[in-house]
Amino acid sequence: MKLSELRCLMHQFRGLVILPGLFCFWQLAVESVYASEKTDLLELSTSHAPSLLLLKRYEKGRNVDGWLVSEKLDGVRAYWDGHHLISRQGNVFQSPEWFTKKFPPFELDGELWLGRSRFEETVSIVRRKEPHEGWRKLTYQIFEVPNQKGGLLERLQVLKDFLNEFPSTYIQIIPQVRVDSEFEVDKRLKAVLVVGGEGIVLRNPDMRYEAGRSDSALKVKSKDDAECLITGYTEGKGKYQGQVGSVLCRLLDGQFKALRTVEDRTIRIGSGLSDAQRKNPPVVGTVVTFQHSGMTKRGLPRFPVFWRVRKDWNKSENRELNQQTE
Repeated sequence: MKLSELRCLMHQFRGLVILPGLFCFWQLAVESVYASEKTDLLELSTSHAPSLLLLKRYEKGRNVDGWLVSEKLDGVRAYWDGHHLISRQGNVFQSPEWFTKKFPPFELDGELWLGRSRFEETVSIVRRKEPHEGWRKLTYQIFEVPNQKGGLLERLQVLKDFLNEFPSTYIQIIPQVRVDSEFEVDKRLKAVLVVGGEGIVLRNPDMRYEAGRSDSALKVKSKDDAECLITGYTEGKGKYQGQVGSVLCRLLDGQFKALRTVEDRTIRIGSGLSDAQRKNPPVVGTVVTFQHSGMTKRGLPRFPVFWRVRKDWNKSENRELNQQTE
């Protein structure tokens, strides 16, 4: 019996979707067409970006007693639509067939992840235009099962039930643990930072699934981060004579809304640049991520520190970036 037939039988008995009989007929028909026509995935793209859950920033004093906490993984966001892994921008990742072979026929949301502090290596694997063996290093870390019924744990249970029947080497569910106080939130954050993690995520376990920026999903980090576009450089001094002292960087559209003019949104970032980057800095037009410690009275990011180049950035994400680079 084919895997698709097993999936259909499981749906009939578990009732994970509406009208399971019709779903099974459709699933088998689609797989038959794919097998006969051998769709060229290198040319495949979606018509629009998926609508996904987005995090808000956690503020001290917020009552999150009874909420769920998980590690915020530093990976590449990926949405599984039941057939393909899709980026936030709506592009299909060219994952090998064996990577997704045992994925479920329902939606998933998570991170393609290689390990802590290995973001750039992860990007180099998933951005290639053809499937390759590098994907064997990755796992698909799931934090949401979109459009299922119930609260977060009930939605994740749908995937757990599926994996009990059809285990996948590459799918893992990110552990969710309850917290009962702000002190415990701080404790969890420190534990993640000690092992090199990025931060944590707080989720209201009772909220039904929703897409977009949500008050029921909060990120907790020791430092904030943001993106900017490199527009130039300043000359280095002292031991950096003849090299780059700092990069001039324009904050992207939609960030730091109190800053309205182009001049207001231009900052200098020198801290965090390596010696190699001072000799050969990211080129003008590159989008980079920087970290900062809150905001100044003028609304500028305080103490900006260069973090990394955003190799996965798609300029169609940002209207201002389109205007600056075209």
